[in-house]
Amino acid sequence: MTGDRRFRTRAGPPAEGARAAILAAAERVFAQAGLAGARTEVIAAEAGVNKALLFYYFKSKEKLYLAILEEHLKAFNQKALALLGGPDSARKIMLEYVTLQFDFISARHRHASLFQQFLGAGGKSSDNLVRKYIVPRSQAVERLLKRGIRNGEFRPLDPFHAAVSIGALVVFYFSAAPVLRVLGHSNAYSKRSLDRRKREVLDFVRRALFRHPDGPPS
Repeated sequence: MTGDRRFRTRAGPPAEGARAAILAAAERVFAQAGLAGARTEVIAAEAGVNKALLFYYFKSKEKLYLAILEEHLKAFNQKALALLGGPDSARKIMLEYVTLQFDFISARHRHASLFQQFLGAGGKSSDNLVRKYIVPRSQAVERLLKRGIRNGEFRPLDPFHAAVSIGALVVFYFSAAPVLRVLGHSNAYSKRSLDRRKREVLDFVRRALFRHPDGPPS
């Protein structure tokens, strides 16, 4: 491939690193412009490759978009599913899971925007990613909630709606970062803002779910 001029990068990453460069550039462009507004020539230019190389790896703009989402979902699921299926108390695991999700999104500033677009897009390809990644994770969260209810760690509640509420509690803050800026919170991603928000989220989860919110997590 590196001997074919069609697939050589311009002054930028070598061809063997082109796929990662395309993904990184596309993540930036999609987060700003959305799937419909993103242009493949802009993505290729930001990645330092010719457009033919972009289509060589990903075949279409839509497949490139889905590849970015899958990288995010796969990376998070690997950690989340291992944690959710662990032997610790349901209380301890829940707090660690919420922390994991919060830290994962805060470290990937574009995840919330991309995920929000993904949820609104629909379609067969999006549905496949939901079934592959989000369904098993949601089921694992619901199993944890049911275990905590049986053990008396959590209040009696609807596991499905509780799982949805926990996810929204974390994700909405990042999705709403532009609105929060207008409301006077200039940088939702500053260390001070993130530390405060995480404390508030964890406290909210304790008081919403735990029978004894002020007790130790384990």
